[in-house]
Amino acid sequence: MGDTGSLALGGALGAIAVSTQHEIVLGIIGGLFVVEAMSVIIQVFFYKRTGKRVFKMAPIHHHFEQMGWSEPTVVIRFWIISFVLALAGLSTLKLR
Repeated sequence: MGDTGSLALGGALGAIAVSTQHEIVLGIIGGLFVVEAMSVIIQVFFYKRTGKRVFKMAPIHHHFEQMGWSEPTVVIRFWIISFVLALAGLSTLKLR
């Protein structure tokens, strides 16, 4: 999709979440993306402060690949996590 399309889509989802007052739900549903972004932030912050790395490589999916997991294994496990988070987020919505 590229940076332009993904940023536009993310901005649209964020605007919809704010306008419908479901910001927390968006954070839960997109929890895997939050974890990926936070892994990079943690890695850079910690490396600049101490010179040591928290993960073998950031973002976190590369860390798992460096640990010996095959790429299909990482992808399938992340799909499962995304599916569970999506169900958890959708279960918090109130139906009218």
